[in-house]
Amino acid sequence: MDKIEKEIDEKFGGRLRLRVNGVLILNNKLLMIRHKMSDERFFWNVPGGGVDYGSDSVGNLRREFLEETGLEICVNELLCIHEFLKPPLHAVELYFEVSYVGGKLVKGADPELAGDRQIIDELAFLTIEELGEINNEEKHRLFWELNSFDELRKWKGYFNFENNCIK
Repeated sequence: MDKIEKEIDEKFGGRLRLRVNGVLILNNKLLMIRHKMSDERFFWNVPGGGVDYGSDSVGNLRREFLEETGLEICVNELLCIHEFLKPPLHAVELYFEVSYVGGKLVKGADPELAGDRQIIDELAFLTIEELGEINNEEKHRLFWELNSFDELRKWKGYFNFENNCIK
C-alpha cells in the first residue's frame, strides 16, 4: 500500500460516510474530477464530498463544489442514491443535478488531506465520448454505461452495483 492509499484509508475508511455529489452539465459536457488513488491508479467522479455534521446536504454540496472546483452552484433535483461498499470504504452517496451560478474553474484541494497528499489531480468537462474512453475501473460505477447525458436526468432510486439483490 503506497502513502496515498494509506492516507485515504486513515481519513475515510472504517466508518460510514454520507457523501453529496453534483452533476453539472454545461455545453453538453459533464464536469468530472480525476482523483489520484495511488501512484498508478486514478478515479473519475463528479465533484462532491462528505457531509459535515450539523450542516445540510445542499449547503455541503455547495461548499464541496467551491472547494474542489472554484465554482458556485445551485443545487437542483436529487437524481439518485448510490451505496458504495468496498472495505475499508463505505459511503452512501446522494447525486444531485446542479447548475452553474458563478466562479472560475480551478483545481481545488481537499481540506481533510495534507498539502503534499492531495488527491485531486485534474478537472475536466468531458463529452459523452471522452467519458466512454475512460476505463471502467477508473470511473464511478454510475458512469460506466451512459449513452447520453440525458440518461443522467432519468436516474431514480437506489443503486448498489456491488450487490444486485436487495433483500
